[in-house]
Amino acid sequence: MKKIINSIAVIMVLIMSSSCKKWLDTQPRDGITKQSFWKTKEDIQAAVSGCYASLLASPPGINERSLIEYIFVFGEIRADMIDPGPGAVNDETDIFNVNITQSNALSRWSAFYRTINFCNTVLDNAPAVRQLDPTLTEAQLNAYLSEVLTLRSMMYFYLVKSYRDVPLKLTATTKDTDLQDLPKTSGNVILNQIVNDLKRAESGAVTTYGTTVMDKGRVTKYTVNSLLADVYLWMDNYQGCITECNKVINSQRFALQNASSSWYFNVFFNGSSTETVFEFNNTSSANAPLYLSLVRSPKRFLASSYLASDVFIPDDVDPTRLFDIREEAFYRGSDLAITKWGNDAVSYINWQVYRISDIMLMKAEALAMTEKGADAIALIEEIRLKRGAVAATAQTPDQGDKDAICDYILAERSREFAFEGKRWFDLLRVAKRENYRRLDILLNVVAQTVNPAVQQSAITKFRDVDSHYFPIHEAELFADPQLVQNPFYTK
Repeated sequence: MKKIINSIAVIMVLIMSSSCKKWLDTQPRDGITKQSFWKTKEDIQAAVSGCYASLLASPPGINERSLIEYIFVFGEIRADMIDPGPGAVNDETDIFNVNITQSNALSRWSAFYRTINFCNTVLDNAPAVRQLDPTLTEAQLNAYLSEVLTLRSMMYFYLVKSYRDVPLKLTATTKDTDLQDLPKTSGNVILNQIVNDLKRAESGAVTTYGTTVMDKGRVTKYTVNSLLADVYLWMDNYQGCITECNKVINSQRFALQNASSSWYFNVFFNGSSTETVFEFNNTSSANAPLYLSLVRSPKRFLASSYLASDVFIPDDVDPTRLFDIREEAFYRGSDLAITKWGNDAVSYINWQVYRISDIMLMKAEALAMTEKGADAIALIEEIRLKRGAVAATAQTPDQGDKDAICDYILAERSREFAFEGKRWFDLLRVAKRENYRRLDILLNVVAQTVNPAVQQSAITKFRDVDSHYFPIHEAELFADPQLVQNPFYTK
């Protein structure tokens, strides 16, 4: 943990030109040091833009996977919608086969903690600028702090969902004397910290920056509400989830687009659509972070072959027609290539974090769990109508059967958010409720996806709930003697 980042990398990425026209411009501001920084509101803006830039790419000189690739892998590789491609490396196939060890490079968390550290740097230093720059208003300062509080909360939420218990650091590491040995903090404690931070963030967040691109690519009050709804759903706080979802839905700022030939282009390629609440706003200045793994041959990941038979089921009247707009837009049936995040002609796509369909389905799940099944089903059907979902994928659960409704929601989420780094977390969220009453959901995934030669071993591992979280990488254990390995990986 304490070796996650050094002070030089912090300064190079955080300190960026305030005169840049692009919010996510990652060029460093030559010759500036910390001593002469943190003087004006423009310095704060440059530092906050560094936090956003870290979502898209690693800092100069850092040779590792991007944060988005980790989000994709953490949310998909242990689920059922992708398979290893011909270019998959050993660490990836090991996870597919439920053979994860602490030496697996994909279990590294440094990309998340780097962004956390950037956010902590702003939180530590920005408040003092108010005393130096009289043009910085309290509202402006609070808005900047709300942005980085939300981004930090988002990073910790990914870590909790992936590792459960992780070190919690709420102050910046910008020089060697700031390095600390830290033990793990309980995931429940971190979730409560996230909730408190997001409530604070909501009070200072803006509702608009004045342009659509900014409203989608920077944290707004509705981003805060969306993330808090997600956290509440993970914590089984269903009424809290419904309340936050309603804030987004009732704002009337977001709407599902109709199924048409331009739907994918508007939402994903062009971005900043009426559906989008928050996206990692990429531009043609940077290749899509998943280009090397999903587009360039040999591809490391492919769509699972079962999508055609179980997820995007052919229309039972005319199977040659694709009514569900999502199938043709997300992957190619002929070779199972995942096209959602780019193709040979398109190398940059906006990574969608929250869309209004996500908010609607989170609310539906919370409604199902609070005995409001009819309202939950109505939300599912509203999305299916907009997407042109085929009759063959329709279900008719009893409105009083919360398990059946949640299964319907999981099925619809698999179509709506295919390859968006959500699938594993969706399955785990439902499976772990009520002391893992629905562990069968995860066991069925293993039975369907894992190589038959190791299938029984994988099922046995998945019966141990500690196996549902990643190990702490051995390099982190070596660097921080206070860290203790996740229990499953010490047996």
